Order: sequence, then structure tokens, then C-alpha cells
Amino acid sequence: MKYRAISENHLYGKAYAKGKKVVGRYTVVYILPDYTANKLMKAHPMKLKVNRIGLTVTKKIGNACIRSRVKRIMREAYRLTDKKYGIRTGYLIVIVARVAAVKIKTGDIESDFIKAFDKLGMINLKND
Repeated sequence: MKYRAISENHLYGKAYAKGKKVVGRYTVVYILPDYTANKLMKAHPMKLKVNRIGLTVTKKIGNACIRSRVKRIMREAYRLTDKKYGIRTGYLIVIVARVAAVKIKTGDIESDFIKAFDKLGMINLKND
């Protein structure tokens, strides 16, 4: 399933200012309840609530090729985490890459996401 992206800049600002955050080794994860989730659920073909995901990779990380690679790895790690543990829906999730994320693999970021989402109460680790 393709995840819905955050497309409005003001939603990033709200997530940064009012959202809960967890700082990990490779990423910083912000979550905020999405107040338009019910409206988006009605527009969804299968009538499901979905999370809206925003990925932020700054120029400090590297050039465009490196930033794109980091974004691809973060998208895949989020997908794997959601598939394995089932992340709660109806939230704005903003994920910010840290400089240490440049030379790592998907599994490392996935374990970072598992710890972050567990601290935020978004997953249930009893699904193993």
C-alpha cells in the first residue's frame, strides 16, 4: 500500500511545534493526531484511516543523490515496520534524518523506528 504524503508546509510546522518527538540514533520521529483523518477516510477507496508521512532530509546530509537514497531507505524501513508490527493510524508522522543516517542500511533505521514508535505508543511489540 502506498502511503499518503504530507503536502502542506504548515503541517510540518505543527508537527514540530505541537507533536510528540523521539530522538533516535539515525532519525527523529514526530507524531501528531491528524484531525482530518476522518475526512480522508471517506475519500479512501477501502474506507480506511491512514497515516500521512513526511520525510525531511536536509542539505547537511549530502548532495541530492545521497538525500534521495536516505529517503528511499527511510520509506522502506517505515513500510517494513508497519508490515511487521502494525503502526496505529490517523496520525501525521514526520521523520527527520540525522547525519548518521548516511552510511547505514535499512535494518538499522528499521530498528530505530521500532524503538521510536514503541516509545510513542504507536506499535504493539507483542505481535512477534
